[in-house]
Amino acid sequence: MRTITRSLRGRLLAWLLAATAALGLAALADTWREAQQTADGVSDRVLAGSALAIAERVVVAEDGTLEVDIPYVALEMLTSAAQDRVFYRVDGPPGTFITGYQTLPTLPRGEGQSTAFDDAVFRGEPIRVATLARSASTGVSSVPFTVTVAETTIARRQLAQSILLHSAARIGLMIVGAAIIVWIAVSISLRPLYRLRTAIARRSPDDLQPIGETVPSEVEGLVETVNSFMLRLQSSLDALRHFTGNASHQLRTPLAVVRTQLALAARAGEAADIQAAIDRADAAVAHAERVLAQLLMMSRIDAAARNAQGGMEELDMARLAQEITADHVPSAAEAGVDLGYEGTAEALVRGETLLLSEMLKNLISNAILYAGRGSEVTVRVRPDQTAGVLIEVEDDGPGIPADKRADVMRRFRRADAKDSRGTGLGLPIVEEIAVLHKGTVALSEGHNGRGLKVTVALPRPDLSDSR
Repeated sequence: MRTITRSLRGRLLAWLLAATAALGLAALADTWREAQQTADGVSDRVLAGSALAIAERVVVAEDGTLEVDIPYVALEMLTSAAQDRVFYRVDGPPGTFITGYQTLPTLPRGEGQSTAFDDAVFRGEPIRVATLARSASTGVSSVPFTVTVAETTIARRQLAQSILLHSAARIGLMIVGAAIIVWIAVSISLRPLYRLRTAIARRSPDDLQPIGETVPSEVEGLVETVNSFMLRLQSSLDALRHFTGNASHQLRTPLAVVRTQLALAARAGEAADIQAAIDRADAAVAHAERVLAQLLMMSRIDAAARNAQGGMEELDMARLAQEITADHVPSAAEAGVDLGYEGTAEALVRGETLLLSEMLKNLISNAILYAGRGSEVTVRVRPDQTAGVLIEVEDDGPGIPADKRADVMRRFRRADAKDSRGTGLGLPIVEEIAVLHKGTVALSEGHNGRGLKVTVALPRPDLSDSR
């Protein structure tokens, strides 16, 4: 059962939203940090201004002590929000408290630093504190003092939160806008795929021509794969139609003979006539069986041609030829033919054992069938420096005239059209198997101009791999 997954548009949108949400959270975290820094900066500037305004009102009294007239305007400038509270204290020389909130914490200052800022807690509330160090002149000397000003952080938190909320709203709008844009962009980008789907859906089952629709480059590989599959399927269907046509054409005559002979046997009164009709019917069935076997082999060759390297392996052609020649010795003896093998050297080729065996069987069977009683058939396999490996099947029978040799290499053609002994597929099968293995087939006269010699040249494994 085919599993239907989520649409490509949905996946892209989900990935975009997830990635944008992650980036948005990171941006919000950075915005919160910057908002805190911005709020602290605003608060620090106001605190520093208030502390400076107070420090300007610190003077030295006649008795040498410090006095301060607190400018309440300076404190009012701190109240940026109605709910914030303001605190201050003024200290003279170390250990001398002048005025303000005595328990308000002061801040230590670094070397060369006149004003220090930091967060603290006062009376259970978080505050922002600024401590300013100055000195008051007596005309002869100067008296150091510090001014500490603090404010609660309500307004600062509100400012940071406002900045964060505005940033979150902008990021949210950006995510929504991006999702809409992606939805529209993906829909437009997927239109070629929709057109491709429509074009394929409109095709008839018999239309296996390559798809010619224009598609994005990302989908081009898929379309090429589909086109390649359709071409292979077309080739398979053509092979099936070809096989069916050949089978129906070649089996029609033997089947008609069988029916005729069976009808004659049914009407015959003599046992000898009945047996003769049965023998002729049996011969027709045997012929049909040979034709069907040859047609199946042609289909096997066609399938192997579509997958040229499917079952290729390295094998010794000389050993294979010896085994097949030995298998045909009984049938050759029965036909009155002297069948022999020549050659001892190893002859390596790269090929499919089943097909090469069938090629040798066809060569030897044809030679036995057509050479005639009392003839000799010789099988040879030998290495060749130029061709690679030469396979020869030679007989001293009647042979094939030179002007007929090209014709017998075609399917269902015979040198003598009236000769019904063969199927007309033996030599064509030999040639197709040889071509599949990147070899060649040549027909020539036998020794002393008698008979027929069929020579198959196959490349050595190193030569076949480099072609």
